[in-house]
Amino acid sequence: MTLSDFFSPVNLNAITPKQGFLNSQLGLKAHFYTKEFPELAGNTFDIAIFGVLDDRAAINNEGCAFGPDYFRAQFYTLNEGDFASRIIDLGNIKAGAAISDTYFAVKSVVAELIKLNIVPVIIGGGQDLTYPQYLAYEHLEQKVDLVVVDHKFDLDEDEHEGIEAQSDTYLNKIFLHQPNYLFNFSNIGYQTYYVSQDSLKVMSKLFFDVHRLGEFTTEISLTEPIIRNANMISFDISAVRSSDAVANANAGPNGFYGEQACAIARYAGMNDKLTSIGFYEFNPAYDRSSQTAMLLAQIVWYFIDGFYHRKRDFPLMPKSQYLTYRASISEGNGEIVFVKSKKSDRWWMQVPYPTGVSKNERYHLIPCRYEDYNTAVNGEIPDLWWRTYQKLL
Repeated sequence: MTLSDFFSPVNLNAITPKQGFLNSQLGLKAHFYTKEFPELAGNTFDIAIFGVLDDRAAINNEGCAFGPDYFRAQFYTLNEGDFASRIIDLGNIKAGAAISDTYFAVKSVVAELIKLNIVPVIIGGGQDLTYPQYLAYEHLEQKVDLVVVDHKFDLDEDEHEGIEAQSDTYLNKIFLHQPNYLFNFSNIGYQTYYVSQDSLKVMSKLFFDVHRLGEFTTEISLTEPIIRNANMISFDISAVRSSDAVANANAGPNGFYGEQACAIARYAGMNDKLTSIGFYEFNPAYDRSSQTAMLLAQIVWYFIDGFYHRKRDFPLMPKSQYLTYRASISEGNGEIVFVKSKKSDRWWMQVPYPTGVSKNERYHLIPCRYEDYNTAVNGEIPDLWWRTYQKLL
């Protein structure tokens, strides 16, 4: 079985404006699978966009399987920007006979693209597709940091064993999956009234990082260090307030503004570690004058813009491009080491591995903020350091 077996080609007639694409627009810059499936090996493409035509597990949002082509109709009319893009649109993954077949297809495609050093951009479908996106990392021999942008935790403590992943419970499948290769989970933008106290206790017990929407109201840049730690990102369009993104049956009055969502996507694109991203739950049945399709197109555009403006400052080499700071703690009995990039002014913090945990590395490096350094300078251990150290035990 080859990747082409999973896809239906792009229908260019359905997404091309009546007057055709302009020379500066992405519709004439990208490559499309229309007849012959493209050769992906050979370092020809950086980013692969594909849709997933399956919403069987999208709770209360039936119709989001039709989203990919509505997204394309807006996305490819956008201008390329100040980057020379190498984008391939692979078309849509067809819904399998069972949803497990769709999951197998998504998992296989994402895994193969990552191996080819091509970043997959998934346009769903339900957010349950985050689960097969995660499964793609199973054989890549690495721990995974997952960041989810969502207004709630898709976690159900009462879920019964054996039930397929659903858009409101898929995190159970990820957290309980064996073998366990999830190192960290972060949520960005949850709203407290949608989250049970039991779920918050689960997140605290697992030392995961969860962040309320209100933390970012005045400064969206606070999301950047969280996003910089991600290998994969799942973005639920319902994280954006309904006034800016109405095309979701679960849309609510509060959430990120459209421009904040674009900033989050750009931070994601600039993340040197990130190898896949999915945008889920866009439902054209609820759209008004294609406003949400336009916003989603712009969000993905900002992701691509960020990708082509990566600073390439991770891993931290060469050392001459970085400044090292040491902060004494516990009345001089210990220290925390911080590293700052000269190119981007971004910060990282070293968390030492407990004795006997790692044979090859002495410390784990995590993105942080200047404020974490100030906390350490004042003699206190940052919360981020403690949570990370507990996960390393």
